[in-house]
Amino acid sequence: MVKVAVLDDYQSVALETADWSRLGPDAQVDVFQDHLADEGDVALRLRDHEVVVGMRERTPFQRSLLERLPNLRLLITTGMGNASFDMSAAADLGITVCGTGGLPYPTAELTWALILALFRKIPNEDRATRQGSWQVSLGEGLQGKTLGIMGLGRLGSQVATVGNAFGMEVLAWSQNLTQERASEFNAKLVSKQELLSQSDVMSIHLVLSDRSRGLVDMEDLALMKPSAYLVNTSRGPIVDENALVEALQNNTIAGAGLDVFDVEPLPLDHPLRNLPNTVLTPHLGYVTAETYKIFYGDAVEDIASFMDGAAVRAINNPSNPR
Repeated sequence: MVKVAVLDDYQSVALETADWSRLGPDAQVDVFQDHLADEGDVALRLRDHEVVVGMRERTPFQRSLLERLPNLRLLITTGMGNASFDMSAAADLGITVCGTGGLPYPTAELTWALILALFRKIPNEDRATRQGSWQVSLGEGLQGKTLGIMGLGRLGSQVATVGNAFGMEVLAWSQNLTQERASEFNAKLVSKQELLSQSDVMSIHLVLSDRSRGLVDMEDLALMKPSAYLVNTSRGPIVDENALVEALQNNTIAGAGLDVFDVEPLPLDHPLRNLPNTVLTPHLGYVTAETYKIFYGDAVEDIASFMDGAAVRAINNPSNPR
């Protein structure tokens, strides 16, 4: 019997979005909806499982945890990369890591949901309408406004295309961005300081790395207009969260739309939960029915192939697989 653990299924959809019966009677699939933050608790839960399916970075798998899982043979990440999985440690320990396919557009779509919610005060108006009020705030239009994009890769370029369609001026910056790339999406390449100081809304689309961690700090936020918004659907630690809270509390920027945070799930006592000039979503960028069907469907295929002696969509290459 192969024991399979499916982690962090917050919405209880893993079993209904894929055909797990493909694994046959020799597989026992245990699905966990709750999130465990303590490494010791995770190790205790997974100590008997040979296969673990993780959902993005919800539960990290670093060397210290992997060393406490002697039965683990196959670790699956949704998507084909995961900064919270120690691929080298897994290879050293004989653990095969496989990935899945995904979709390129849901996070870009959510970015625009947050931008529109901020500019048109949608959460505030929805709440007020339900409470019996009518038209309690004054929203702003997007046409003629300046959209700043930090990172013009696969997602940032989609956001730029929509910004152009809204009649916005599009500015872009990242460490390696070229004028040729910016021009391809009708964006103006500017310095980081110009991006921050000129944008009416700045949207972040960078990969989290040592170079991007804390890239937007207190001094950067101070460059933004008091009327400007910050939107982050990338990763929380790219922005200094304490500095952002202070800027929002002091109204040195108008507001923020945030889908990602330093600690997820967001702690119940976190100050962001009580700031009225924020729109907060619980890391929904990739969370769509279409994406989950691919994630879990490919995970089942990964497991079935591994049980048959082959590895599909392998990310690492253990020298001595368990």
